[in-house]
Amino acid sequence: MGDGCTGAGDGTGARQFPEGFAWGAATSAYQVEGGWTEGGKGRSIWDFFAHTAGKVAGGGNGDMADDQYHRVGEDVRLMADMGLRHYRLSIAWTRVQPTGTGPANPEGVAFYNRVIDALIAEGIEPLVTLYHWDLPLALQVERNGWLGGDAVIDAYVEYARLCFTHFGDRVKRWITFNEPWCVAVLGFGTGEHAPGRSRDPGREPYLAAHHILLAHARAVRLYRRDFKPFQEGSIGITFNSDWREPLPDADPRRYMRNCEAAERTRQFFLAWFADPVYLGDYPELMRVRLGDRLPSFGAGEAALLRGSADFFGLNHYTTTYVSVDDTNSVGWFCDQGSQWSNDPNWAVTDMGWAIVPWGLRKMVGWIQKRYRPPGGIIVTENGCACKEQDAAVAKCDKLRVEYLRGYISELHKAIAEDGVDCRGYFVWSLLDNFEWAFGYTKRFGIHWVNFDTLERVPKESSKWFAKVVATNGVPADE
Repeated sequence: MGDGCTGAGDGTGARQFPEGFAWGAATSAYQVEGGWTEGGKGRSIWDFFAHTAGKVAGGGNGDMADDQYHRVGEDVRLMADMGLRHYRLSIAWTRVQPTGTGPANPEGVAFYNRVIDALIAEGIEPLVTLYHWDLPLALQVERNGWLGGDAVIDAYVEYARLCFTHFGDRVKRWITFNEPWCVAVLGFGTGEHAPGRSRDPGREPYLAAHHILLAHARAVRLYRRDFKPFQEGSIGITFNSDWREPLPDADPRRYMRNCEAAERTRQFFLAWFADPVYLGDYPELMRVRLGDRLPSFGAGEAALLRGSADFFGLNHYTTTYVSVDDTNSVGWFCDQGSQWSNDPNWAVTDMGWAIVPWGLRKMVGWIQKRYRPPGGIIVTENGCACKEQDAAVAKCDKLRVEYLRGYISELHKAIAEDGVDCRGYFVWSLLDNFEWAFGYTKRFGIHWVNFDTLERVPKESSKWFAKVVATNGVPADE
């Protein structure tokens, strides 16, 4: 193995995935593009939030990020060198519509045409996310953002129409929203993410989530009615969810209560969004616990939501133990009546997240049993932040290789042994990038980025993942 690293294997004895399984890497616009004032781009809530003192570690922002706006050809070559055939990216709404309304910005459309065409020229299929958190600032100021109901929903649907019109002849897989949980809870509950609200954590997260779900449903209706018949693509949504495992307890009664608490957290975390999309309404236990703090869908809205995804997108990173917590307080973290903990024997990433590969197997199994999603599950993000102070350390990222090996191996077991219908896996991330409120202090990339020079350097994990792609399987342990 070159560079003194170990762990990539040669593919011999690989555990094979189903034919046609989609292997890819993922990024999002605000985290990698930069070019924040170029090409007619408008301001987003993340531009404003990151420029507010004290909101981002180290004072970082996405003004430059990885400068993919100018280096997209270089990044496509990195993917081609790995043999990737799929790439998940997001479109910056403010690059297509600078203020969130009105006609398309020609320079923004031209940029994404260049990106999509460059990918296709290398045989790489784009999987495009319409909304990865960067709401146009004008919609926040003038229409109250995701609290604004039809005023923002209608704007989103028109933005989606522009994207389908300009890019849908080549983009055949769309994601309406990335991780609405983060938008709702971190943006409107704790204030850790843009727009940074925390004034009514018992109500605003649920209202924002409600409007996001309706925006998703209306965009899917638009696509299926006006574009899918001739563009012949598919459209889904990506949810994030950790696995919640009941904390073991020698007392059977306490353990049973922990089991109940763990299931509540799964429903508050994932079913909050997935139940409406697949079943047409929120989980009953959420209705019981929240009362009138949880909005209601009208009959027409429920019908529009039910079945509004052609595939189930899942972002998954970690697992926690759950025990019951009877604290009587209000807010998403308190509403579910649970507390979380880690096993001290679990290794952790540089984010402090436990490395528990079997949690992914249990997570996709739970999804399969509850929803049996048409089009299957696509793991749209999974990855590991490692502390890498320089390129030399990053090039031998053994922890990330072992993380990926463990999680992908457990995904294989879910498919081969448990009958889970999973059809793709995207590693987060192609590049070290701007990690939201953590700024540039956390590195998830399979390519090192020098944030001063913007040089890209392949890590050992990129070489290992290239073997996975080439063999359609997990390389045998060394």
